[in-house]
Amino acid sequence: MPTNLLEKLNPAQREAVETTEGPVLIIAGAGSGKTRALAFRTAFLVLEKNVYPQNILAVTFTNKAAQEMKERIVELLRESSFSSSNLPLIGTFHSICVKILRREIDRLGYKKSFSILDTQDQLAMIKKVFKEISLNPDQFNPKAALGTISKAKNELIDASHFAKNSGSYYEETISRVYLAYQKKCREQSALDFDDLIMFTVKLFKDFPEVLEKYQNIFRHIMVDEYQDTNHAQYELIHLLAKKYQNICVVGDDWQGIYAFRGANIQNILNFEKDYPSAKVVKLEQNYRSTQNILDAAYGVISKNINRKDKTIWTEKKGGHLIESFEARDEREESEYVASEIQREMKLGKKFSDFVVLYRTNAQSRILEEAMLRSGLPYRIIGGIKFYQRKEVKDILAYLKLIQNFNDQISLERIINEPKRGIGEATIGKWIKFSKDRNLNLVETGTNLKEEKNIAENKLDYISKFCDFIKRMSEIKGSLKLREFIEKVYIESGYEKYLLDGSEEGEMRHENVMELLTVAQKYEEYPTPEGLELFLEEVALISDTDNIDKNSEAVHLMTLHSAKGLEFTNVFIVGLEEGILPHSRSLLSPQEMEEERRLMYVGITRAKEKIYLLFTSERNIYGSVQSNSPSRFLDDIPEHLIQVARPKPKSDGKLFSLRNKTTSSTTNHKLPTTNYKDGERVEHPIFGKGLIISAKGDVLTIAFSKAGLKKLSASIAPLKKM
Repeated sequence: MPTNLLEKLNPAQREAVETTEGPVLIIAGAGSGKTRALAFRTAFLVLEKNVYPQNILAVTFTNKAAQEMKERIVELLRESSFSSSNLPLIGTFHSICVKILRREIDRLGYKKSFSILDTQDQLAMIKKVFKEISLNPDQFNPKAALGTISKAKNELIDASHFAKNSGSYYEETISRVYLAYQKKCREQSALDFDDLIMFTVKLFKDFPEVLEKYQNIFRHIMVDEYQDTNHAQYELIHLLAKKYQNICVVGDDWQGIYAFRGANIQNILNFEKDYPSAKVVKLEQNYRSTQNILDAAYGVISKNINRKDKTIWTEKKGGHLIESFEARDEREESEYVASEIQREMKLGKKFSDFVVLYRTNAQSRILEEAMLRSGLPYRIIGGIKFYQRKEVKDILAYLKLIQNFNDQISLERIINEPKRGIGEATIGKWIKFSKDRNLNLVETGTNLKEEKNIAENKLDYISKFCDFIKRMSEIKGSLKLREFIEKVYIESGYEKYLLDGSEEGEMRHENVMELLTVAQKYEEYPTPEGLELFLEEVALISDTDNIDKNSEAVHLMTLHSAKGLEFTNVFIVGLEEGILPHSRSLLSPQEMEEERRLMYVGITRAKEKIYLLFTSERNIYGSVQSNSPSRFLDDIPEHLIQVARPKPKSDGKLFSLRNKTTSSTTNHKLPTTNYKDGERVEHPIFGKGLIISAKGDVLTIAFSKAGLKKLSASIAPLKKM
């Protein structure tokens, strides 16, 4: 590796790159160039340490991060005249597990051509299970059941273990759902996202020779965003790294924000216990934000107890003050955002320089309306996803059935798309006929004449449909992937069905055409392999993979979606107790620490300027709430904040600025109360609660059962505990 390449790194990055043997923990602060360090480290292993690329495994959390790392490594290898066609395996946990399972899953009794269920498919499957075991969806929520099963899988608890350890009526009921769900998946040779990791771990534990094979392949392992790993992901990496111990994990415990998905921040905090000989490298120089932004972010995160300390610094001294604004309501809040964007645009900014961040998706509606009123182009990340659109899901279902003749979910989705008059009862008889003879659904469909209880015209429709699926399966090797998908689209009758002369039909047709654009990426592969890779990609895609910073639009997204991104100007809206921090965290110290980390992530997305907004009252979830400003605002040193205030509209300006040290939005005198923040109280109806804010006669109380309430101290029948 040319020395001038390493000279492009700062001393800490260089240390991270050159420490190649044994366990390494890289604590990488926000904006500290960790992707750069990982890319250089990979190139260093190949060029200087002569490690074969196929002996290196790099694991990321998003396809976007994996693609970015690949591009950087290719660039570094090309600069060194090394063949960049021979690359290490770089991908997400799920995509890497898919690759292993495609080779080995038959040992677990599954076909290598297994389908991957996306979230909608999983829910459809769970609803079927509810019906089969006569479970009322009004009594037990199917989504909640799916969430409980997902949580169990992330803890590596399979259906039989879950059933054995069920203690409550709810758990016993869910164990019946879990067992039936897994049985159904096996029958259809289908896996969900959580199965991908759980089954790979099971494979490694049940077949030591398989584990050793992959330990010998992946002798150097790197894991990005280690603070976000759950138990299953932790166990997978721990098993793979056990033999050679060449494991390098990168992360920032200050940015661990996915506990709700099962992430365990202790994985990064305990790394040195797991690997006592670990070398720790801290990347503390920030290349993204100004010092004022970093100091504000540190003010928030410093209140957390459960963290590793570090000093994040930058050469960009000073910078804009943090702008704080209290709006009368959510409408004025959104108008302020739009007016600031318009003002900054006149100073030479681009639409893509702005992002508006919020805690919950429910807050996006009013912001969207403000963008429309102001004529500002915008993109909502996390709305209806492209791959969840009906016409796209339908074409993908055709392709999945062609790939896996036993994919019942896909079959049921498309048997009447376009209409073929095959009802639920007929499909039920078809599936039963198939199971009784231990045949796949497509083979059975061409042979259903023995089933006397199905009308002749329906048998004819089914037979023609199955003949079509079989014919497509037979010819898939003779066409390029794009041509093949187009052929399926046309000959299935779906194109004619969409192009019905309506504007909506034309738009839906364009979405299918966009799917063909995605397929072009796999032109170099033979169609059977290309189709498999294409279906894997669309099944494992995430919201943030589609964020295009080059598109000229203001981005609107949740704080969780913003992880790993950066923008010139950042607005964080809804900074009120009960929203950010979220109401469910108000009685849990652990959850409050996570909310604080979420705020830290939001602030550190900004390169130049950050706006923090809150309202006096907010209409949300069908009611008007009047919550006190978020405690996180008080965590930011006063000298860093300037307060924007509404001015009468007659002067032509909506807002003015004042420094927080000389003027505060809440400096008027309030009547005193004998209640204090943090005191515990009891209410005869609402039960036990914690006082979040005591201002004058108004108490904001988080009740463990009733949620957040605003009560009058002089009137409410409260008792101190």
